[in-house]
Amino acid sequence: MNRRPLIVLAVALAAGLAAAGDALFLARPSARATEANTAPRRCLAVGSEEPNRGMVWVPAGDYAEGDTVYPEEGPVTPAHVHGFWMDRHEVTNAQFTAFVTATGYVTQAERSVDPATHPGLTAEMLEPGAVVFSMPKTVDGTEDISQWWRYTPGANWRHPAGPGSTIAGHENYPVVEVTHADALAYARWAHRALPTEAEWEWAARGGERRASMDHDQPANANTWQGVFPVMNSGEDGFVGLAPSGCYPPNRYGLYDMIGNVWELTADVFKPRHESGDDPDRTPQRDENSAQYVIKGGSFLCAPNYCARYRSGSREGQEADLAASHVGFRTILRAPGPPAALPAS
Repeated sequence: MNRRPLIVLAVALAAGLAAAGDALFLARPSARATEANTAPRRCLAVGSEEPNRGMVWVPAGDYAEGDTVYPEEGPVTPAHVHGFWMDRHEVTNAQFTAFVTATGYVTQAERSVDPATHPGLTAEMLEPGAVVFSMPKTVDGTEDISQWWRYTPGANWRHPAGPGSTIAGHENYPVVEVTHADALAYARWAHRALPTEAEWEWAARGGERRASMDHDQPANANTWQGVFPVMNSGEDGFVGLAPSGCYPPNRYGLYDMIGNVWELTADVFKPRHESGDDPDRTPQRDENSAQYVIKGGSFLCAPNYCARYRSGSREGQEADLAASHVGFRTILRAPGPPAALPAS
Protein backbone atom coordinates (compact mmCIF):
# COMPACT_ATOMS: atom_id res chain seq x y z
CA MET A 1 0.00 0.00 0.00
CA ASN A 2 1.47 3.29 -1.07
CA ARG A 3 -0.15 6.52 0.09
CA ARG A 4 2.78 8.84 -0.49
CA PRO A 5 0.58 11.14 -2.66
CA LEU A 6 -1.71 11.58 0.35
CA ILE A 7 0.94 13.68 2.05
CA VAL A 8 0.74 16.24 -0.74
CA LEU A 9 -3.04 16.12 -0.67
CA ALA A 10 -3.13 16.53 3.11
CA VAL A 11 -1.18 19.75 2.88
CA ALA A 12 -3.42 21.04 0.10
CA LEU A 13 -6.60 20.15 1.97
CA ALA A 14 -5.64 21.58 5.34
CA ALA A 15 -6.78 25.11 4.58
CA GLY A 16 -9.88 24.26 2.61
CA LEU A 17 -11.95 21.78 4.61
CA ALA A 18 -14.06 24.35 6.41
CA ALA A 19 -15.00 26.10 3.18
CA ALA A 20 -16.43 23.02 1.49
CA GLY A 21 -20.13 23.11 0.65
CA ASP A 22 -22.69 20.33 0.29
CA ALA A 23 -21.24 17.15 -1.18
CA LEU A 24 -22.31 16.47 -4.74
CA PHE A 25 -22.41 12.74 -5.17
CA LEU A 26 -25.67 11.10 -6.16
CA ALA A 27 -27.49 12.54 -9.12
CA ARG A 28 -30.45 14.83 -8.82
CA PRO A 29 -32.58 16.19 -11.68
CA SER A 30 -31.12 19.43 -12.94
CA ALA A 31 -33.13 22.63 -12.56
CA ARG A 32 -32.45 23.53 -16.19
CA ALA A 33 -33.93 20.24 -17.38
CA THR A 34 -36.97 20.73 -15.15
CA GLU A 35 -37.53 24.29 -16.33
CA ALA A 36 -37.37 23.14 -19.93
CA ASN A 37 -39.91 20.40 -19.19
CA THR A 38 -37.36 17.88 -20.36
CA ALA A 39 -38.55 14.33 -19.89
CA PRO A 40 -36.41 12.30 -17.49
CA ARG A 41 -33.80 10.19 -19.23
CA ARG A 42 -34.57 6.51 -19.50
CA CYS A 43 -31.59 4.73 -18.02
CA LEU A 44 -30.42 1.22 -18.81
CA ALA A 45 -32.20 -1.50 -16.88
CA VAL A 46 -29.02 -2.73 -15.23
CA GLY A 47 -29.34 -6.26 -13.94
CA SER A 48 -31.90 -7.33 -16.53
CA GLU A 49 -31.15 -10.33 -18.74
CA GLU A 50 -28.59 -9.14 -21.26
CA PRO A 51 -26.58 -11.03 -23.90
CA ASN A 52 -23.33 -12.45 -22.51
CA ARG A 53 -24.09 -11.27 -18.98
CA GLY A 54 -23.88 -7.57 -19.75
CA MET A 55 -20.78 -7.63 -21.96
CA VAL A 56 -20.40 -6.57 -25.58
CA TRP A 57 -17.80 -7.55 -28.16
CA VAL A 58 -15.15 -4.99 -29.11
CA PRO A 59 -13.52 -6.06 -32.39
CA ALA A 60 -9.80 -5.91 -33.08
CA GLY A 61 -8.56 -2.71 -34.65
CA ASP A 62 -5.76 -0.33 -35.52
CA TYR A 63 -5.95 3.30 -34.44
CA ALA A 64 -3.96 6.38 -33.49
CA GLU A 65 -3.59 6.19 -29.72
CA GLY A 66 -3.30 9.38 -27.70
CA ASP A 67 -4.33 13.02 -28.12
CA THR A 68 -2.87 16.51 -28.22
CA VAL A 69 -4.99 18.60 -25.80
CA TYR A 70 -2.73 18.06 -22.77
CA PRO A 71 1.00 17.20 -22.90
CA GLU A 72 0.65 13.88 -21.07
CA GLU A 73 -1.73 12.60 -23.78
CA GLY A 74 0.94 12.51 -26.47
CA PRO A 75 2.65 11.57 -28.60
CA VAL A 76 -0.02 10.11 -30.87
CA THR A 77 1.23 6.70 -31.99
CA PRO A 78 -0.10 3.76 -34.03
CA ALA A 79 -1.70 1.06 -31.88
CA HIS A 80 -3.34 -2.30 -32.44
CA VAL A 81 -5.60 -4.22 -30.08
CA HIS A 82 -7.06 -7.70 -30.32
CA GLY A 83 -10.79 -8.19 -29.88
CA PHE A 84 -12.23 -8.60 -26.38
CA TRP A 85 -15.45 -8.54 -24.39
CA MET A 86 -16.19 -5.47 -22.26
CA ASP A 87 -18.81 -4.61 -19.65
CA ARG A 88 -21.42 -2.53 -21.40
CA HIS A 89 -21.66 -0.27 -18.35
CA GLU A 90 -19.52 0.63 -15.36
CA VAL A 91 -19.54 -1.82 -12.45
CA THR A 92 -22.47 -0.89 -10.26
CA ASN A 93 -23.06 -0.79 -6.53
CA ALA A 94 -25.22 -3.91 -6.88
CA GLN A 95 -22.47 -5.82 -8.64
CA PHE A 96 -19.82 -4.74 -6.17
CA THR A 97 -22.12 -5.68 -3.29
CA ALA A 98 -22.41 -9.20 -4.72
CA PHE A 99 -18.61 -9.44 -4.81
CA VAL A 100 -18.19 -8.23 -1.22
CA THR A 101 -20.97 -10.52 0.02
CA ALA A 102 -19.37 -13.53 -1.65
CA THR A 103 -15.80 -12.84 -0.56
CA GLY A 104 -15.87 -10.64 2.55
CA TYR A 105 -13.51 -8.25 0.80
CA VAL A 106 -12.68 -5.00 2.61
CA THR A 107 -11.78 -2.06 0.38
CA GLN A 108 -8.76 0.11 0.98
CA ALA A 109 -10.90 3.08 2.02
CA GLU A 110 -12.33 0.91 4.82
CA ARG A 111 -8.88 0.13 6.26
CA SER A 112 -6.70 2.21 8.54
CA VAL A 113 -3.41 3.52 7.21
CA ASP A 114 -0.19 2.33 8.85
CA PRO A 115 1.66 5.44 10.10
CA ALA A 116 4.96 3.54 10.05
CA THR A 117 4.75 3.12 6.29
CA HIS A 118 3.12 6.48 5.65
CA PRO A 119 4.97 9.06 7.74
CA GLY A 120 3.88 12.67 7.57
CA LEU A 121 0.12 12.17 7.32
CA THR A 122 -2.22 13.93 9.70
CA ALA A 123 -4.12 11.84 12.25
CA GLU A 124 -7.31 12.42 10.24
CA MET A 125 -5.78 11.04 7.06
CA LEU A 126 -4.59 7.92 8.84
CA GLU A 127 -8.23 7.02 9.48
CA PRO A 128 -10.14 4.90 7.00
CA GLY A 129 -11.66 7.24 4.43
CA ALA A 130 -11.68 8.64 0.93
CA VAL A 131 -11.75 11.88 -1.04
CA VAL A 132 -15.15 13.53 -1.60
CA PHE A 133 -16.06 16.36 -3.94
CA SER A 134 -17.96 19.30 -2.45
CA MET A 135 -19.20 22.27 -4.44
CA PRO A 136 -17.88 25.54 -2.97
CA LYS A 137 -19.88 28.77 -3.09
CA THR A 138 -16.84 30.74 -4.25
CA VAL A 139 -13.27 29.97 -5.23
CA ASP A 140 -10.02 31.86 -5.49
CA GLY A 141 -8.80 30.48 -8.80
CA THR A 142 -8.56 26.80 -9.62
CA GLU A 143 -5.04 25.98 -8.47
CA ASP A 144 -5.98 25.00 -4.91
CA ILE A 145 -7.99 21.78 -5.17
CA SER A 146 -8.75 21.84 -1.45
CA GLN A 147 -11.48 24.35 -2.30
CA TRP A 148 -13.62 21.47 -3.61
CA TRP A 149 -11.96 18.21 -2.52
CA ARG A 150 -11.79 16.95 1.05
CA TYR A 151 -10.43 13.79 2.63
CA THR A 152 -13.38 12.44 4.59
CA PRO A 153 -12.93 9.80 7.29
CA GLY A 154 -15.69 7.23 6.97
CA ALA A 155 -16.20 7.76 3.24
CA ASN A 156 -16.08 4.52 1.24
CA TRP A 157 -18.05 2.68 -1.42
CA ARG A 158 -20.95 2.06 0.99
CA HIS A 159 -20.93 5.71 2.16
CA PRO A 160 -19.58 7.58 -0.87
CA ALA A 161 -20.19 11.07 0.48
CA GLY A 162 -19.06 10.21 4.00
CA PRO A 163 -20.83 8.99 7.17
CA GLY A 164 -24.58 9.35 6.86
CA SER A 165 -24.62 8.85 3.09
CA THR A 166 -25.76 5.55 1.61
CA ILE A 167 -26.06 3.62 -1.63
CA ALA A 168 -29.47 2.26 -0.64
CA GLY A 169 -31.81 2.89 -3.55
CA HIS A 170 -28.82 3.56 -5.82
CA GLU A 171 -27.92 0.02 -6.71
CA ASN A 172 -27.71 0.89 -10.41
CA TYR A 173 -25.21 3.70 -9.92
CA PRO A 174 -21.51 3.12 -10.66
CA VAL A 175 -19.56 2.04 -7.61
CA VAL A 176 -17.08 4.74 -6.58
CA GLU A 177 -14.58 5.29 -3.75
CA VAL A 178 -12.68 2.21 -4.92
CA THR A 179 -8.96 1.97 -5.65
CA HIS A 180 -6.99 0.13 -8.31
CA ALA A 181 -6.46 -2.83 -5.96
CA ASP A 182 -10.19 -2.96 -5.19
CA ALA A 183 -11.09 -2.96 -8.89
CA LEU A 184 -8.49 -5.62 -9.61
CA ALA A 185 -9.83 -7.81 -6.79
CA TYR A 186 -13.35 -7.57 -8.23
CA ALA A 187 -12.10 -8.38 -11.73
CA ARG A 188 -10.22 -11.45 -10.54
CA TRP A 189 -13.27 -12.66 -8.63
CA ALA A 190 -15.34 -12.34 -11.80
CA HIS A 191 -12.62 -14.17 -13.81
CA ARG A 192 -12.07 -11.03 -15.83
CA ALA A 193 -9.46 -8.26 -16.03
CA LEU A 194 -9.08 -4.52 -16.07
CA PRO A 195 -8.57 -3.14 -19.59
CA THR A 196 -5.23 -1.79 -20.67
CA GLU A 197 -5.16 1.87 -21.59
CA ALA A 198 -4.99 0.92 -25.27
CA GLU A 199 -7.94 -1.47 -25.01
CA TRP A 200 -10.04 1.07 -23.14
CA GLU A 201 -9.26 3.86 -25.58
CA TRP A 202 -10.07 1.77 -28.65
CA ALA A 203 -13.37 0.68 -27.10
CA ALA A 204 -14.27 4.29 -26.30
CA ARG A 205 -13.58 5.35 -29.89
CA GLY A 206 -16.37 3.09 -31.16
CA GLY A 207 -14.46 2.47 -34.36
CA GLU A 208 -13.07 5.97 -34.89
CA ARG A 209 -9.34 5.87 -35.52
CA ARG A 210 -8.41 9.39 -34.43
CA ALA A 211 -9.13 11.24 -31.16
CA SER A 212 -9.74 14.51 -32.97
CA MET A 213 -13.23 13.25 -33.74
CA ASP A 214 -14.30 13.72 -30.10
CA HIS A 215 -12.74 17.00 -28.93
CA ASP A 216 -15.99 18.86 -28.25
CA GLN A 217 -17.82 18.58 -24.94
CA PRO A 218 -20.31 15.76 -25.55
CA ALA A 219 -24.03 16.49 -25.48
CA ASN A 220 -24.91 12.92 -24.51
CA ALA A 221 -22.68 12.30 -21.52
CA ASN A 222 -22.68 13.26 -17.86
CA THR A 223 -20.20 16.15 -17.65
CA TRP A 224 -20.17 19.62 -16.08
CA GLN A 225 -22.06 22.40 -17.87
CA GLY A 226 -21.07 25.81 -16.60
CA VAL A 227 -18.13 27.24 -14.71
CA PHE A 228 -16.37 24.60 -12.63
CA PRO A 229 -16.55 24.27 -9.65
CA VAL A 230 -19.17 26.85 -8.65
CA MET A 231 -21.96 26.61 -11.23
CA ASN A 232 -23.40 23.59 -13.03
CA SER A 233 -26.49 24.20 -15.13
CA GLY A 234 -27.16 20.48 -15.50
CA GLU A 235 -28.15 20.80 -19.15
CA ASP A 236 -27.22 17.15 -19.67
CA GLY A 237 -29.99 16.13 -17.27
CA PHE A 238 -27.95 15.46 -14.13
CA VAL A 239 -26.02 17.33 -11.46
CA GLY A 240 -23.66 14.89 -9.78
CA LEU A 241 -23.25 11.20 -10.46
CA ALA A 242 -25.84 9.55 -12.71
CA PRO A 243 -27.10 5.96 -12.82
CA SER A 244 -25.40 3.68 -15.31
CA GLY A 245 -26.61 3.78 -18.90
CA CYS A 246 -28.63 7.01 -19.01
CA TYR A 247 -27.11 8.21 -22.28
CA PRO A 248 -27.00 6.56 -25.71
CA PRO A 249 -24.26 3.93 -26.10
CA ASN A 250 -21.44 4.27 -28.60
CA ARG A 251 -21.26 2.24 -31.77
CA TYR A 252 -19.96 -0.80 -29.90
CA GLY A 253 -22.93 -0.68 -27.51
CA LEU A 254 -20.89 0.66 -24.56
CA TYR A 255 -22.49 3.12 -22.15
CA ASP A 256 -20.81 6.02 -20.34
CA MET A 257 -17.33 5.52 -21.73
CA ILE A 258 -17.11 9.31 -21.61
CA GLY A 259 -18.21 11.22 -18.51
CA ASN A 260 -20.03 10.05 -15.36
CA VAL A 261 -16.98 8.51 -13.63
CA TRP A 262 -13.32 8.19 -14.52
CA GLU A 263 -12.48 4.53 -15.17
CA LEU A 264 -9.45 2.71 -13.83
CA THR A 265 -7.21 0.73 -16.18
CA ALA A 266 -4.48 -1.85 -15.72
CA ASP A 267 -1.63 0.44 -16.76
CA VAL A 268 0.78 2.38 -14.60
CA PHE A 269 0.59 6.12 -15.29
CA LYS A 270 3.77 7.30 -16.99
CA PRO A 271 4.53 9.33 -20.12
CA ARG A 272 3.13 7.41 -23.06
CA HIS A 273 6.45 7.38 -24.91
CA GLU A 274 7.88 5.38 -22.00
CA SER A 275 5.29 2.63 -22.37
CA GLY A 276 7.33 0.76 -24.97
CA ASP A 277 7.20 0.42 -28.72
CA ASP A 278 4.90 -2.60 -28.78
CA PRO A 279 1.33 -1.40 -29.40
CA ASP A 280 0.11 -4.88 -28.38
CA ARG A 281 1.81 -4.48 -25.01
CA THR A 282 0.66 -6.28 -21.91
CA PRO A 283 -0.64 -4.28 -18.92
CA GLN A 284 2.10 -2.36 -17.14
CA ARG A 285 1.20 -3.44 -13.63
CA ASP A 286 3.07 -2.54 -10.50
CA GLU A 287 1.32 -3.28 -7.23
CA ASN A 288 3.44 -0.60 -5.52
CA SER A 289 3.00 2.04 -8.20
CA ALA A 290 2.09 5.55 -7.12
CA GLN A 291 -0.48 6.05 -9.90
CA TYR A 292 -2.54 4.16 -12.47
CA VAL A 293 -4.11 5.48 -15.67
CA ILE A 294 -7.75 6.55 -15.52
CA LYS A 295 -9.72 7.32 -18.66
CA GLY A 296 -12.82 9.08 -19.95
CA GLY A 297 -13.33 12.04 -17.63
CA SER A 298 -16.22 12.38 -15.19
CA PHE A 299 -19.25 14.44 -14.18
CA LEU A 300 -16.75 17.05 -12.94
CA CYS A 301 -15.10 17.75 -16.31
CA ALA A 302 -15.91 21.15 -17.83
CA PRO A 303 -14.54 23.25 -20.71
CA ASN A 304 -12.84 25.61 -18.22
CA TYR A 305 -11.33 22.81 -16.12
CA CYS A 306 -10.41 19.20 -16.90
CA ALA A 307 -11.58 19.08 -20.51
CA ARG A 308 -10.92 15.35 -20.49
CA TYR A 309 -14.30 14.10 -21.72
CA ARG A 310 -12.47 12.47 -24.63
CA SER A 311 -11.30 8.98 -25.57
CA GLY A 312 -7.69 10.12 -25.86
CA SER A 313 -7.55 11.83 -22.48
CA ARG A 314 -5.65 10.26 -19.61
CA GLU A 315 -4.80 11.11 -16.05
CA GLY A 316 -3.02 9.46 -13.13
CA GLN A 317 -4.95 8.33 -10.06
CA GLU A 318 -3.15 7.56 -6.79
CA ALA A 319 -3.07 3.78 -6.48
CA ASP A 320 -4.56 3.57 -3.00
CA LEU A 321 -6.60 6.77 -2.75
CA ALA A 322 -10.33 6.30 -3.39
CA ALA A 323 -12.34 9.20 -4.83
CA SER A 324 -16.00 9.97 -5.44
CA HIS A 325 -15.56 10.40 -9.21
CA VAL A 326 -13.60 7.22 -10.01
CA GLY A 327 -15.04 3.79 -10.90
CA PHE A 328 -14.23 1.00 -13.35
CA ARG A 329 -15.43 -1.68 -15.74
CA THR A 330 -13.93 -5.04 -16.67
CA ILE A 331 -13.04 -6.96 -19.83
CA LEU A 332 -12.76 -10.60 -20.81
CA ARG A 333 -10.16 -11.77 -23.31
CA ALA A 334 -12.04 -14.65 -24.91
CA PRO A 335 -13.14 -15.67 -28.42
CA GLY A 336 -15.65 -13.31 -29.97
CA PRO A 337 -19.04 -13.98 -31.55
CA PRO A 338 -20.56 -16.40 -32.18
CA ALA A 339 -18.79 -18.18 -29.31
CA ALA A 340 -20.43 -17.95 -25.90
CA LEU A 341 -18.62 -16.54 -22.91
CA PRO A 342 -17.19 -19.09 -20.48
CA ALA A 343 -18.97 -19.39 -17.15
CA SER A 344 -17.78 -16.90 -14.55
